[in-house]
Amino acid sequence: MPWKEANVMDLRNEFVQRALRAEQPFAGLCREYGISTKTGYKWKQRFLEEGKPGLHDHSRRPANVPVLVSEDVCCKIIALKEKRRDWGPKKIHELYNRDRRRLPLVSLSTVKRVLGKAGLTKKRRRRPAEQCGRIANPLVATVPNEVWTVDFKGWWYSSTQERVQPLTVRDAKTCFILMIQVVADSCTETVQECFRRLFREYGLPLAIRSDNGPPFACTRAPLGLSRLSAWWVALGISLDRIEKGHPEQNGAHERMHRDLAWEVEGRVDGDLVAQQAALDTWREDYNHVRPHEGLGMQRPADLYLKSERRFDEQPVELEYPASYLRRLVSRSGWIKLYGRSIHISTAVSGWHVGLQLIRPGVFNVWFAQLRLGELDVEHEKFTPAV
Repeated sequence: MPWKEANVMDLRNEFVQRALRAEQPFAGLCREYGISTKTGYKWKQRFLEEGKPGLHDHSRRPANVPVLVSEDVCCKIIALKEKRRDWGPKKIHELYNRDRRRLPLVSLSTVKRVLGKAGLTKKRRRRPAEQCGRIANPLVATVPNEVWTVDFKGWWYSSTQERVQPLTVRDAKTCFILMIQVVADSCTETVQECFRRLFREYGLPLAIRSDNGPPFACTRAPLGLSRLSAWWVALGISLDRIEKGHPEQNGAHERMHRDLAWEVEGRVDGDLVAQQAALDTWREDYNHVRPHEGLGMQRPADLYLKSERRFDEQPVELEYPASYLRRLVSRSGWIKLYGRSIHISTAVSGWHVGLQLIRPGVFNVWFAQLRLGELDVEHEKFTPAV
């Protein structure tokens, strides 16, 4: 038959009194009362610190009890998640705490608990680091407009069976999306006009990162130049191309495309005008509302500043050292030198190249700051640089 509480208290008090008198070894006294030496020392210490009340059992309630969340707070958190199903608890937490008009601030753990109980979270399988495709790129942006990244988002069909192909441009440092533009095609003239508008509004970057596909590059031309990238070089913009077959080297841009695909692609009814409107709305949300973990939960618009390098609408005149010969590249990619015609590349057609004499009859061919290759006049041969 179990002892009553009063009998337990009497036994504990008796044990402590005998332990304090030290009439017998402490371990033997504990065995007599059927307790461990650890428990015996506990009751002895409690008596010394608190007296006889210390022999009562302490409450097992945690010292820190989570604050009860009101119904209004739960509804607000769930409503934010319902509007942004693809956002995780960290972004929802940041968005909730920005609105400080009425509801109290909450912790991230509270948001996780509320969303978990509502069945609005799911565990994601983490891939090993070697499977994540993280390959360091030689150009790392440290300030806004140091590197812009560009690519085409994979196309899809609208509900009116029109092809939706967005061209996207993004600042690498701040994640600020400079453009999401549905284009009719990927021709040089179409993309160049998009960049003209970008340069007018935001200025010029120091470098542009792209893949090796058209119109950003041409595998048949010296240094992979295309007419578009040659124009960038003439404007003083460096080229930062990823390796062939390695889109993960532009991973942040690809991640942005993945978010765009989840949240916009196939979810909008209507023609290209409706598609563009949806993309504009998504871009506004991405830049001005969505917190980014990589930015310390700040928004891209909080960090981005326009470039101080302004875009000059006037035709660019490339300059070379006085010792260089200047030759205009024809529309079909040829130059004339000492009465001979030598083919260079259509990528630089309409631009002047600089010819640097390195030995009799042999020249280095320069386009702006790029060495395109070596020209042998006697053999009428141009060897592109590797």
